[in-house]
Amino acid sequence: MCGICGFIERNRNNITSAKAPLSREHILEMMMAALIHRGPDQGKSWMSETAALGFRRLSIIDLEGSVQPMANESGDLVLVFNGEIYNYQELRRELIAVGHHFSTQGDSEVLLHGYEEWGDTLPEHLRGMFAFAIWDEKNGRLYAARDPFGIKPFYYALTDSSLVFASEIKGILPHPSYKKKLNQEALAQYLSFQYSALEKTFFQDIWQLKPGHFLKYDRKTSCLELTEYFVPELYPGCSEKPEEKNGKRFSSKPRKRTGKKNAYTDMENWISRLDQAISDSVKTHMAADVEVGSFLSGGVDSSLIAAEFTGNKTFTVGFGKGQSRYNEMPFARELAEELHLSHSGKQISEKEFWDAVPEVLYHMDEPSGDPSAVALYFLSREAARQVKVVVSGEGADELFGGYCIYCEPNALHLYQKLPSLLRKGIAGLAKRLPDMRGRSFLIRGSMSVEERFIGNANLFTAEERNRLLKTKTQALSPQAFLAKDYADAGQLDDASRMQYIDLLHWLPGDILQKADRMSMAHSLELRVPYLDKEVFEAARYLPPQFKQKKQVSKYLFRQVAARHLPAASSNRRKLGFPVPLGHFLSSETGSEHIIRTFHSPAAEKFFHREALDELMTGRGCGRGNTNRKLWAVYAFLVWYEIYFPEEAEAQNTAAAV
Repeated sequence: MCGICGFIERNRNNITSAKAPLSREHILEMMMAALIHRGPDQGKSWMSETAALGFRRLSIIDLEGSVQPMANESGDLVLVFNGEIYNYQELRRELIAVGHHFSTQGDSEVLLHGYEEWGDTLPEHLRGMFAFAIWDEKNGRLYAARDPFGIKPFYYALTDSSLVFASEIKGILPHPSYKKKLNQEALAQYLSFQYSALEKTFFQDIWQLKPGHFLKYDRKTSCLELTEYFVPELYPGCSEKPEEKNGKRFSSKPRKRTGKKNAYTDMENWISRLDQAISDSVKTHMAADVEVGSFLSGGVDSSLIAAEFTGNKTFTVGFGKGQSRYNEMPFARELAEELHLSHSGKQISEKEFWDAVPEVLYHMDEPSGDPSAVALYFLSREAARQVKVVVSGEGADELFGGYCIYCEPNALHLYQKLPSLLRKGIAGLAKRLPDMRGRSFLIRGSMSVEERFIGNANLFTAEERNRLLKTKTQALSPQAFLAKDYADAGQLDDASRMQYIDLLHWLPGDILQKADRMSMAHSLELRVPYLDKEVFEAARYLPPQFKQKKQVSKYLFRQVAARHLPAASSNRRKLGFPVPLGHFLSSETGSEHIIRTFHSPAAEKFFHREALDELMTGRGCGRGNTNRKLWAVYAFLVWYEIYFPEEAEAQNTAAAV
């Protein structure tokens, strides 16, 4: 795992600072320094007259070799690469067989020779997590690609003088040709989704390369081209990938089948198929020349990984004392003992939680309304004290239908047989009732899945955020933002459509974003065996009835886990290092943080006072998702003061005057 950065110059005369011109070497050094936490073991750079590439290394495989930036034999192609290619030995043999010669033993060189051999289709050959850039010095072209699920990040900006890129946004900010400015459209969508949902980031003119995409940039023409090479299409109940019709995805419905059992509806066949795919993936993800540990919550996802991996050390964090919904350490410790694994736990105090928030948001690059990022920060810190690499359970819910909300279509099935107009009338009456059991069911049951589900976090509606924000933007409503993706998945059942939306947005935007940033904050490589090419190839065909059974989520996956875990672990409800947010927000310490931040000049700049006061009134009471809404606003304001200190200071000065 590493940090990469670089810039391709279009007009060198424009690369100046406010005080004096900066040397190209110094610019690259500043960019690399901003990424040192991603690769503390080594820092190297490469320069030509028009290109500069930087690399910070965290040594995992081929510890003494595979130094980057890495050039091919002729020196025409130069690579910087962040990630791991798990099938690199297989690809290496394939490339040697057709005449390529290797000088190292690691996976990096496979990308160089693979690009020579396969060109733009290189990512389709790779099994792993990756974000890399290859500079073609001879032809003046840059090629960059990101892995299918977005495990590894890649950001870029096209300025007046250069194309600038880096593993993290903070690696782009030191480049003097980039002028920092807040993108308020990103703020609007963040308030609904809980994470930065746009391809455009919170920093105006800095973009993320989307998962499953590659980028090509021609220096001579300044032409930048983006191409999608992978889409996480789902074919539940199908025996094979359906053919596209009229360019539409998911265009074929599952084929009807006869007989009581066949290869695609027999549960035992599916259990064995997934068990083998997961087992092979975990084994593959253990490849390293350093020790590998495992995160271990009390849930089934990480428990199965811990049972399958060949390492020995496991790590858990929790809040509060004793066994509770906010402290999974007793569950984890008990399971570790049963699996004969060592276990290390960290109990996070409220003071530690609040003290860590600014550091967490600095490393996140963009605001995150997910408080579990703080728990993951401490978990990564504990693990990094003992190992360099961990395996973790991210992705199982998105692949196997694990979120409880995916069971909602089953609960609403009979009710939604009533005429739509009748249901909407009932919902209108229900909205006038006080918050009581069944009210949400009647309201949500009047909506289509497109109306009610935007992802696992659904905070402010478009109307609510317009009431909160002082500055109006051209931001689409969440429903309009997702309309095309829902249309692409129009032939799927409702739960699978929800799953597809999360694979495209929630997984890379929230889950993998915090996993990468919080682990890399402590120079720890985090690997996710469920988000594997071969595991997904099996999971995408999983029939709907094997994903949710009545109100049991991830049904068949739990049967797989039962082969390796005690029943208490395989059936345990998902928690995932939860934070006692309601308590923390209403405590004396929490109240001080919230009140001070919500009355800051930044709060006055972005938000209407009446709406902020209403949020604070509901603090800690557990009414709806008020606590999560409040936390999202608080996280943005803390982040803003970290990344725009000059604006925050100017506002403070103006307020004082």
